[in-house]
Amino acid sequence: MNTGFSAASRLVSFARAAAGLAAAVCLSVSFAASAQTARPQPEGPTGNAAPRTSVVGERHMVSAANPIAADVGRQILRQGGSAVDAAIAMQMVLTLVEPQSSGIGGGAFLVHYNAETKKIETYDGRETAPAAARPDMFLDADGKPLPFAKAAMGGHAVGVPGLVGMLALAHDDHGRLPWARLFEPAMRLAVDGFPISPRLHQLVAETPQLKEFPGAREYFFDAEGNPKAAGSRLANPALAETLRIVANGSAPAFYNGGLARAMVRAVTNNGVPGTLTVEDLKGYKAVKREPVCGAYRQYRVCGMGPPSSGGVAIAQILGMLERFDMRQSGANTAASIHLLAEAERLAFADRARYMADADFEPAPLARLVDRKYIAMRSKLISPERSMGRAEPGRFQRAAMRAPDTTSELPATTHFSVVDGAGNAVAMTSSIEQAFGSRVFVRGFLLNNHMTDFALKPRDGETPNINRIEPGKRPRSSMSPTIVVDREGRLVLTIGSPGGTRIIPYVAQAIVASLDWGLDLQRALALPHAVNMNGTTELERDTPIAALAPDLRALGHDVSLVTHTSGLHAIQIVRRQGKTQLVGAADPRREGEALGD
Repeated sequence: MNTGFSAASRLVSFARAAAGLAAAVCLSVSFAASAQTARPQPEGPTGNAAPRTSVVGERHMVSAANPIAADVGRQILRQGGSAVDAAIAMQMVLTLVEPQSSGIGGGAFLVHYNAETKKIETYDGRETAPAAARPDMFLDADGKPLPFAKAAMGGHAVGVPGLVGMLALAHDDHGRLPWARLFEPAMRLAVDGFPISPRLHQLVAETPQLKEFPGAREYFFDAEGNPKAAGSRLANPALAETLRIVANGSAPAFYNGGLARAMVRAVTNNGVPGTLTVEDLKGYKAVKREPVCGAYRQYRVCGMGPPSSGGVAIAQILGMLERFDMRQSGANTAASIHLLAEAERLAFADRARYMADADFEPAPLARLVDRKYIAMRSKLISPERSMGRAEPGRFQRAAMRAPDTTSELPATTHFSVVDGAGNAVAMTSSIEQAFGSRVFVRGFLLNNHMTDFALKPRDGETPNINRIEPGKRPRSSMSPTIVVDREGRLVLTIGSPGGTRIIPYVAQAIVASLDWGLDLQRALALPHAVNMNGTTELERDTPIAALAPDLRALGHDVSLVTHTSGLHAIQIVRRQGKTQLVGAADPRREGEALGD
């Protein structure tokens, strides 16, 4: 197998991924304690001892959550691949080297920008509920929701994976290199092995439940039951064979035949049995959807529509901020954080009331992102005082559904790509909780995205908008986002992991870049402030924590929280007739931006 990747290139990537053992990267891993929230945050941040700087290129750029994957993406671009080609190759590598966050056993959303036509397209690869799934499947004998830890582990938590189908659909539209060729780097790495990163080692150590699932125990732990050491080489020949099958047979080979039967057996025989069937897999369809776009100053900000709530929420947040002089307020001042938090309250109120799978629960999308509606909502924001808990807007024809405040866990990844033709991809991919359902089959983990549905299907007599229904896609906060200027030229491709907090992470980074004028790397590293229509969370152990008294004086309930973002972005800078690509990676994880 000839991947076209030099041994030197692979060794550089391996050295970077082995961070704690290789001086080239100088990573210092610090895993802070989880925040006290309704659900655990199993993916802790990865710190970087040396300050990072933005990476500048002129031809193409990638930014991904693992340096091995970023190196592979750049190599694909060097071989003439498209942005979608690089995304596919990186995702296959991430399935191997970052298995806790995403993989072929999960789902994803992809936003694509075509530089020639200036068209933005979105691809929905979200998982679906099996045909035998029931609204009450996560209730106990007394009709109460199961504890999340019990609901999230085992076969019953597995939704029909959508990632492979979505990537095949996007490749049909925008691929330049052969599909099979894009799998070669990951297949080679799976056979040869890769050095376990300190981040992966630490997360395995913090997830002892993996030992309860035989396949995962054998892969992630040594004979004595200890997590395999950081820097030690980990091979995955089973995944190499799985990828070979998908490379040769495309999406049908994943959703039919031996792989499909193996997934069904694993779901049936691991933990609480699930309802996934071969027919569910055969029937999965990835979907192209219309992007959700909103105006922000001289820009147009586009993202995913339902079942993602990210596109609508970010359009609303930015639109509500438009009447305020955010540049004058300054980066992460009490005044600017107050305004962001108030806009986020209002967006999250609408999200809870109206956002779910629109194929099952039609949403008033046009109204939610209408400039007049957003301006009306913005008038509820006072610069002098917090509104407290926000109420959703009211639409006369909206169906009566109970709002859903289900949280999502931050075990997700995001990467951004700009290719040599100026085409771009923003893609966010997930298996939900760290290590997903823990069900390990044919070298990869299966998702537990069934717990992104509302575990409680009704509020009294009123059905929950995000209740489980056969074939339905659970609501998501994943927010791959592309920003263009008035002429439709690419300005920014960005996104993040972080569960429900993804929306504030991305919105804040966009404001930091477009309003506060921060260098892209500084924008991604900026301490976080988050409000999900409740407490205003300030990132602990950062300068922003000092704003707590000022925000409390404005009426905010404030808490200090460890944030687990993983923002990866590329910005296009045009000055004096010259265009540059600027890439950056969130220092809280082990990612990297690479370009030429």
